[in-house]
Amino acid sequence: MEYVWMNGGLVERADAKISVFDHGLVTGDGVFETIGVYRGVAFTLTRHLERLERSAKGIGLPSLDLAAIRSGVIELLEANSCIEGKLRITVTGGESVLGSDRTGSPLSVIIASSPRSEAPLTAKIQVAPWPRNERGILAGLKTISYAENVAALAWAQSHGADEVVFGNTIGNLCEGSGTNIFVVLDGEAYTPPLSCGALGGITRELIVEKLGVSERDFPLDVLYDQALQECFLSSSIREAQGISHIDGKPTKSAPGPVTTEIEREFSKLIAKMLED
Repeated sequence: MEYVWMNGGLVERADAKISVFDHGLVTGDGVFETIGVYRGVAFTLTRHLERLERSAKGIGLPSLDLAAIRSGVIELLEANSCIEGKLRITVTGGESVLGSDRTGSPLSVIIASSPRSEAPLTAKIQVAPWPRNERGILAGLKTISYAENVAALAWAQSHGADEVVFGNTIGNLCEGSGTNIFVVLDGEAYTPPLSCGALGGITRELIVEKLGVSERDFPLDVLYDQALQECFLSSSIREAQGISHIDGKPTKSAPGPVTTEIEREFSKLIAKMLED
């Protein structure tokens, strides 16, 4: 039996239902988090819950009951016997009208889990012809208004890529549809600062905080620069994943030595944090 946690309790997956008037369905009004599960533990759950709260506040949703959500995560993982997997927490504006107005109804809170397969060592990326708006109201927020990402990723996949990467409106490197991006120059790894408009990924955050990788703005064209030695993506599910092709052309090294070392150290960090 598989369960979903909804609005305070467990329900069987087949019985998990949401109103056709839910504002998340009608307008994409909501926020979410995807979390890796290791040894039955939702990794860095506190960081994810803090970002969930920031995103909710950023789009004007009421304060979340993070304690209840945390309890729901633990309850669901146990009920589903989820040892190695991934978890998604979704919060929407709740039942509302057929339009953009909110009615003040209770939020919809949904937690679901699924198995997690190992991410490939490398990925192919396609650079999007459309920019991220680093000054937009949703910049840096993890919302369920994902149509831009879905459409851009489908376009990239139609070109044989696994992920799409965006620049921002001033032509600087920004992020992927569901990833952060790092470049390696002169043997050093860098990632764009959050001022570029990128979402502050939790894996990115840990790599910067714990592994000493620096933030630096780069023009989008750095991806085509001969000085680029290697580059990689990060996310809660991919961890650190080398980029093997950019716009169909192979990179110099994937996963390169810096990427390999960061992935190795990140795996050690996961193990250490799970033990603490």
